[in-house]
Amino acid sequence: MASHHVVEQGEYLALIALKHGFSSYLTLWDHPQNSELRKKRLNPNILFPGDRVFIPDKEEKEESGSTDKRHSFTFRGQRLNLCLVLENIYEQPIANAECKLKVESETFELTTDAKGKVEQEIKADAQRGLLSVKDPHTPINEIIIPIKIGHLDPVEEVSGQKARLNNLGYAAGPVEGEDEAENEERFLSAVEEFQCEHGLKVDGICGAATQAKLKQAHGC
Repeated sequence: MASHHVVEQGEYLALIALKHGFSSYLTLWDHPQNSELRKKRLNPNILFPGDRVFIPDKEEKEESGSTDKRHSFTFRGQRLNLCLVLENIYEQPIANAECKLKVESETFELTTDAKGKVEQEIKADAQRGLLSVKDPHTPINEIIIPIKIGHLDPVEEVSGQKARLNNLGYAAGPVEGEDEAENEERFLSAVEEFQCEHGLKVDGICGAATQAKLKQAHGC
């Protein structure tokens, strides 16, 4: 029976689709009753807790075959592309660095390209990973970076703004928790620093122009 799924923190559409028995998130994303969600979020991988996703009824598919033979059916689960860009404290790409990426039970040996980027296909229900970076040109020979897949909130939300600023090296404070007054002061300072370095009006307000630049600088 058709229903609605209320998004929780860390959920993205491919994960939600698998939870409800759909092999492709596009079945949900392209559904007419999710048109408002598409307009609001734009990216199926960046949802916000409380968003509602319409879950349609599953359609039956019939296959014909001889009754006196054995038949095999293969399920091809959808995989997603995880893209990470590494920069040093001077915003220069960490190029040609050896990396080991562990996502759930899978481990991948990777090397960053000239722009400090690594890309890897991962399972559509992955939620956590760990990136180990070995670079002899940095003060720390090996850097361990935890990765929360699907936890990035939309840039229109304060939590999404803080996460992007933190990922870019601006100390915006934790996404949640901590003393509210101290947290606001750190966030304001981080926004001002970002605005100053990107030629924006420095007012500490993460409005539409700052959000657009933040999204561009972060990559999503």
